Amino acid sequence: MGLVSIISLWMIPLMIGFILLYGTFKKVPTYETFVEGGKEGIEIAFSIIPYLVGMLVAITIFRASGALEFFVGMMKPALDAIGVPSEIVPLAFIRPISGTAALGMTTDLIAAYGPDSFIGRLAAVMQGSTDTTLYILTVYFGAVGVKRMGDALKVGLLADLLGIAAAIFIVMLAF
Repeated sequence: MGLVSIISLWMIPLMIGFILLYGTFKKVPTYETFVEGGKEGIEIAFSIIPYLVGMLVAITIFRASGALEFFVGMMKPALDAIGVPSEIVPLAFIRPISGTAALGMTTDLIAAYGPDSFIGRLAAVMQGSTDTTLYILTVYFGAVGVKRMGDALKVGLLADLLGIAAAIFIVMLAF
């Protein structure tokens, strides 16, 4: 077994043990603090369920309505002109909304075109260079009660757009 494997195997147990020992040394009631944190975690999980359901319904409606295919069809001539495959557009639209749906699309693209294809590489790089902005805003901002998220939405979507553009540029340049 290699050194990296041994370190990765023992890192989390050692970190947990260190935290418990340090808390005990500082006279913190570690078990009670752990239980209190668990209670708060369950409360947060229940409070975000309505936001998750709303997001899942919105994604389902967007995909089932044919709106995604409509947008892809409209963008196809412009994308063909710059050498970007239109097959990647659904991933670019879904990625800011849902990480799970985007991962499913990436898996489908890689299965259909291969991991070493231009589309497979572009999907993988795009998956890693963008984030689930709308999901984050809906779930986490909703859980803490933030009502005004306009600036965060603009910055997050701009970061996603730049991540998509950078992924396309880098994959075109490298492959």
